[in-house]
Amino acid sequence: MEDEKIISGYCRQLDQSRMVTAELTDGKLAEADCCYGNCVYQSNCTIAKELDTLAQA
Repeated sequence: MEDEKIISGYCRQLDQSRMVTAELTDGKLAEADCCYGNCVYQSNCTIAKELDTLAQA
């Protein structure tokens, strides 16, 4: 089953607010339309923290 979530928060890389679309497959993160996984600011990113939760679900 596929689902979609929209996460909003501050993006340090863009230095502005951002809405990220996360695609879920069987309840787990399949894809996100940001640099999640490769972003240098990921450890301090509120959006990435929510994506981490979805990836581990």
